[in-house]
Amino acid sequence: MKTTFEHLRTILVKDYKLEPNLLTLDAPLEALGIDSLGIAELLFNVEDEFHITLSPDSVQLLTLGDVVRFIDELILAQHGTAPQPDGAVAPGMPVT
Repeated sequence: MKTTFEHLRTILVKDYKLEPNLLTLDAPLEALGIDSLGIAELLFNVEDEFHITLSPDSVQLLTLGDVVRFIDELILAQHGTAPQPDGAVAPGMPVT
């Protein structure tokens, strides 16, 4: 089972044409060339891929790790299942 980070990394490589070796949890989004518009686009993709609904509230996401934690928190809040300790998407959560 893919972890949340691995799944996010797959999205970033495919949609943003980023080099996988640059994608670490502590990688700043800005350094990867993902500006505020890019973050908004990424979050729309995240909604579809992880089957979650984003809040209209503003959230500060500076690194890939921030995005992973944000996704995991939404999965827990909306589906009542915690992500696996290794960061994997919770059992029963469809991941494409």
